[in-house]
Amino acid sequence: MESLEITKTKNIKKIFLFSAVFLIAATIVSFTTTVMADGGEEVASFRTMNTAIVKGSEKVPKISVKQFFMNVGKNTGLYKMIHTPTEEEIAIENAEKTASLEAESFDPFAGTIVPSWQKIIMLAIGFLIVYLGAARGFEPLLLIPIGFGTILVNIPGAGMGDAPHGMLHIIYSAGVGNEFFPMLIFMGIGAMTDFGPLIANPKMALLGGAAQLGVFATLFGVALMNLIPGIDYNMMQAAAIAIIGGADGPTSIYVSGKLAPEMMAVIAVAAYSYMALVPMIQPPIMKALTTKKERLIRMKQLREVSKAERILFPLMLLVITLLLLPPAAPLIGMLAFGNFVKEVGCVERLSKTVQNEMMNIVSILLSLGVGSQMTPEKILNWNSMGIIILGLVAFIIASAGGVLMAKVMNLFLKEKINPLIGSAGVSAVPMAARVSNKVGQSYDPMNFLLMHAMGPNVSGVIGTAIAAGVFISTYGH
Repeated sequence: MESLEITKTKNIKKIFLFSAVFLIAATIVSFTTTVMADGGEEVASFRTMNTAIVKGSEKVPKISVKQFFMNVGKNTGLYKMIHTPTEEEIAIENAEKTASLEAESFDPFAGTIVPSWQKIIMLAIGFLIVYLGAARGFEPLLLIPIGFGTILVNIPGAGMGDAPHGMLHIIYSAGVGNEFFPMLIFMGIGAMTDFGPLIANPKMALLGGAAQLGVFATLFGVALMNLIPGIDYNMMQAAAIAIIGGADGPTSIYVSGKLAPEMMAVIAVAAYSYMALVPMIQPPIMKALTTKKERLIRMKQLREVSKAERILFPLMLLVITLLLLPPAAPLIGMLAFGNFVKEVGCVERLSKTVQNEMMNIVSILLSLGVGSQMTPEKILNWNSMGIIILGLVAFIIASAGGVLMAKVMNLFLKEKINPLIGSAGVSAVPMAARVSNKVGQSYDPMNFLLMHAMGPNVSGVIGTAIAAGVFISTYGH
């Protein structure tokens, strides 16, 4: 058994070493392509905090706290239901929609010519992604098609990603570049999710909410990253990057498609990679922030949740979202629909189709479409390197936020919460909950935390969708 653990440790080290080689190579390539400006002039080497202002936010007006809440109130579904828009408001909305359509059709990488040897690097990265999925079991259902998409789109002369008839281009245009495939994925997630643990212990929602700390903290990290020469993020790109902290691949794709489509590929790969690395990233954080006494806390068995509660929960969730945060309704709505189909019991055929055939087909198409965006001009640059770093930091902060919230709640609760379940507040369902359970049982084999951890785990899915809605409401059109 000990030799097996040693072998696993060696394999993990090899994987990280292998990944580091490619990241370093990509960093060198990105440096050589950004350190020199047009005509061979050297780009400025240093920046100050004055130049670290997030690009694209210079014209955002400063508002008071009162004005902020007034603006939030005007974006709620309740306000829109009772308010009749004026001609001026309609004109502004139409202008925003037109600007949004123009932004979606604009491709900042159009006409970019890249050296052929950079395609070779991308082919190698594609094979690395396939290797990690197939040989190492890192989210194989997603990373294998993403890896093959990366390989196919970078084959010189194949034209699989070329408009208008390239297969990968058709897949991307049909459902990845818009909200179609992510919505179907959320429908499948809803059909496979059990909200019972959250219904039985509603205060677990606080742990899922605390895990969103990583999402919002990343926005501050973006300003710091903008100090580095060659890195420039605007606020919409920052919001798309921040969602990685929720460890939710479909939501990351959805938000980046809305706000930063040019960064979708690296954001999606980073999100799914960190989801796959949950068993390695989270345990050290959990152990560092808890004492042995806290890890040994046993929680009471959850009460039995009635069928009526299970049926009403997705409906109530949808109604609350419609009234308070309509931009999150597409994600929450599909989640609620999938879960309702599962719990109502009278459409079992639909439930099984959503969970199995549809989910499998859409996952293949979505992953191939994401891989089709893994081209040199989009990946081999400083901004992409920054996304990988910021995504990891966001995920670490999100995991720590849930653990720390559990410790704070224990100051006021008679029945203590095992803080290990706090790390399950990220959206990686059910992997994060299983990790919490595994770490707890390493200290007490009879301490079963899985069902308790599922509460914050599923609330994290909802929390990340709400965060996505906030960002789209704020920066989208």
